[in-house]
Amino acid sequence: MTLEAALQAATDRSSAIQAAQAAVQAGSQAVVKAGQLPDPMLSAGVDNLPINGPQRFTIGQDFMTQRRIGIEQEWVSPKKRRLRSSLASRKVDRARSGYLAQLAGVREQTAVAWLNAVYAKKAVALEQSLATQMIGELAATQAAYRGAKASAADVAQAQVMLAQTQDQTLKAQQTYRTALITLSRWTAMPVSDVVGEPPAPRAGVPELPPDQLRQVQPTLIEAAAEIDVADAATAVASSDRSPNWTWNVAYQQRGGAYSNMVSVGVTIPLPLDRKDREDRDVAEKAELATQARLMYDDAQRQVEADIQNLAATLASGRERLAQLEQTLLPAAVRRVQLADAAYRGATGSLAGTFTARRAQLEAQLQVLDLQRDVSLDWAQLEYQVIPPAMAIAQ
Repeated sequence: MTLEAALQAATDRSSAIQAAQAAVQAGSQAVVKAGQLPDPMLSAGVDNLPINGPQRFTIGQDFMTQRRIGIEQEWVSPKKRRLRSSLASRKVDRARSGYLAQLAGVREQTAVAWLNAVYAKKAVALEQSLATQMIGELAATQAAYRGAKASAADVAQAQVMLAQTQDQTLKAQQTYRTALITLSRWTAMPVSDVVGEPPAPRAGVPELPPDQLRQVQPTLIEAAAEIDVADAATAVASSDRSPNWTWNVAYQQRGGAYSNMVSVGVTIPLPLDRKDREDRDVAEKAELATQARLMYDDAQRQVEADIQNLAATLASGRERLAQLEQTLLPAAVRRVQLADAAYRGATGSLAGTFTARRAQLEAQLQVLDLQRDVSLDWAQLEYQVIPPAMAIAQ
């Protein structure tokens, strides 16, 4: 599985992403609902029913008794309904920002898991290469011993070094299997192998201007969405300072000797304690909007600091890697060459050759570990944002 295939599989199969997408779809259903009038209420009853005397519990004999059926409708102004729809829409945007955060998190974790698997596979290859060389060295040493050109100690030393290398190979293979299991967790499908080379650790995120970063960094997108929700909630609270009127109309049927009637009315709430109710609600929502703006400023500073730290760590890692590749690896190769030459010239021991080869492998593994760390720093930096095209599409 390549890196791109792993990212695609994780994006398509992640339950966390699908759950966040369901939250967006659920919120979308509330947008239309928020702009509708409340349901009308049907009322029915009997008014002025006698309960004593000769006409008790009878309908149609007393002129005041009447059967009534009516409709009540609370009227919410179009402006209020637009504001409520806007609030519901801003909540959908907030849910969508949560979806983008899940998407970014899954992509980052998948990339990290894939990189760990790739470098674990490279470590296995290095260990196996050394083991193959030592098997050949052991066979040559045993032949030399039979020809009286090597000692039993040389054979024993070769066997010890081979056993240690084979054990390290098994350990590296287990690390690789574990890395594949972790990768399978994110791709939601079994992964038996990874292929391809890690991308060059050159991140473009530190170069993004602030305006563009705010559009693709999920933490900032979420913080901005909280501001929009708070502002919309403040607008709704301000509109609710004006009470909603409720209109009603009723038809009353009396006995046949009396005329039927129609009643029309309106119910108007009286905000007698507006300063301690509606005004305080507006003040509460305004303070929450202030909180959202302050939290955005803090989130922006934290994101920028994290990006700067990761960028500095990445630059340092690349510098260290270049230095090791130019100095450590050539020196390790030279040491093996000198040890081999000394052994062939009868001035060195086979143990010295094996030690030099093991030291070369350790140097290669040291460089490989640093390459992995640099790649992981790159992944944390590069995948903390959503590609602009993907952010727009979502």
